Amino acid sequence: MKVTKAELDCVAVKPEQYPNSPLPEVALAGRSNVGKSSFINKMINRKKLARTSQRPGKTQTLNFYNINDILHFVDVPGYGFAKVSKKDREAWGRMIETYLQQRGQLKAVLQIIDIRHDPTKDDQLMYDWLKHFEIPVIIIATKCDKIPKGKWPKHVKNIASVLGKDGGDPIVIFSSETGVGKDEAWKAILHAIS
Repeated sequence: MKVTKAELDCVAVKPEQYPNSPLPEVALAGRSNVGKSSFINKMINRKKLARTSQRPGKTQTLNFYNINDILHFVDVPGYGFAKVSKKDREAWGRMIETYLQQRGQLKAVLQIIDIRHDPTKDDQLMYDWLKHFEIPVIIIATKCDKIPKGKWPKHVKNIASVLGKDGGDPIVIFSSETGVGKDEAWKAILHAIS
């Protein structure tokens, strides 16, 4: 997909702050520092629309990005980050759950997982939670440029096995560095919102 418009529409922490818009939404979930912002920037061909940080736990709000006036990417705070107070983590958890459970415009969640490592306990909990609430999941196995191409299938198999992946959920091998998987990711997203 050719992206001609990409802008931050709004930043929210509670439902009354969500954009009043009928656009379908695709949320991005993943561990802190897994590369959600880099994924967004690569998908929209922009260097710095979504701010990347060396410091995990930087995203503390729901960030709604308008893409071509046809959908919103919704960046949610990363999970599993320890250097945040328990109180803050619980507040983020409630904010994310409220959004994921109540937002009618939500069509799918992109669960971003580092292809180099087996999914963490937090990744598994998130996947199980999304399946429980029957929210469609597209798994993005990112950072594939960091391992030899010949090892990709083995790592994808591990991810599917550790998550107990549902047969219908696509896994897209992706690199924010090289752009591998960008077309496949767009295809899966456009299919999810159609």
